[in-house]
Amino acid sequence: MKRRVAREKALQALFQIDMSGIEPQEALVNVVDGEEVDAFLEGLVLGFMENKEKIDGIIRENLEKWSFDRLAKVDRNILRIGTFELLFGEDAPDKVVINEAVEIAKTFGDDQSSKFVNGVLSKVSQS
Repeated sequence: MKRRVAREKALQALFQIDMSGIEPQEALVNVVDGEEVDAFLEGLVLGFMENKEKIDGIIRENLEKWSFDRLAKVDRNILRIGTFELLFGEDAPDKVVINEAVEIAKTFGDDQSSKFVNGVLSKVSQS
């Protein structure tokens, strides 16, 4: 599975967890549609879940004129994946992580999502 696809599937899994409170493993099984769960995908989802409080706190600290609770669920989960990769990822440069998040926001978010995600993740990467 390509990394972009794994990130998109991670977004879908985190969205399911956010919306319905299902267990991460169940969400992973749902998004791979009968295929084997990719290690990178699993690492993104489970890694975020293990560090949820820290990651959400960092996102909160880097929001300007927005409250965390008012964020669209798609944007919030894109930010969660990006922030997790910026903090704990070891193999992708920050610019790549941010660019991937922006591209996913263009696909899954609204018209303003990509700019918003870019701004927040850029601040996270500098802190």
